[in-house]
Amino acid sequence: MKVKVYNKLVRDKIPQIVKQANKKPCTYIATEEEIKPMLLKKLIEELEEFKVTPNEEELADILEVIDGIAHAFNLDMDKVLEVKADKLKDRGGFKHRIILEKIIE
Repeated sequence: MKVKVYNKLVRDKIPQIVKQANKKPCTYIATEEEIKPMLLKKLIEELEEFKVTPNEEELADILEVIDGIAHAFNLDMDKVLEVKADKLKDRGGFKHRIILEKIIE
């Protein structure tokens, strides 16, 4: 019997997908305290995957983790998007690729 250890947060349907492949997933439900660092770790994992393969699928994974973070930290995504829009209006976005080298006072 071969065992592969993951110890990481996975999408909700992964255990069922593993079972359909005639394998046995060993899982548990994270506590509210445990899920927060696990989601932040997952975000880093997804960012690393996006760095290697920058495409829509990897970006979608990042957004899914962000939705999970918002839920775990009891943040309102509508409010987040409102703040994002306000910051875009007041400070701009990143489309012009501006690098601030230094400020001389």
